[in-house]
Amino acid sequence: MTDDAVTLDVRDVPPPQRHPKIHDAFAGLESGGTLLVVNDHEPKPLYYEFVAEIDAFDAEGYTVERTGPEEFVAAFPKR
Repeated sequence: MTDDAVTLDVRDVPPPQRHPKIHDAFAGLESGGTLLVVNDHEPKPLYYEFVAEIDAFDAEGYTVERTGPEEFVAAFPKR
């Protein structure tokens, strides 16, 4: 990943607070930056939410990797 990546681990954040926290972190990124979200499940619903609601989200650059039994790292790039 590039130097313009910000990592946000939400595994210890209560589920109702995760999406707002992720949206805030993404909004704070500069154009060209990437938000790396560490989660305990694949964030497919969040991906679809970003596609539908956030014009600055670069869906083509989105990736997700399972890095452990309950650890997924998803890259949310910003145009």
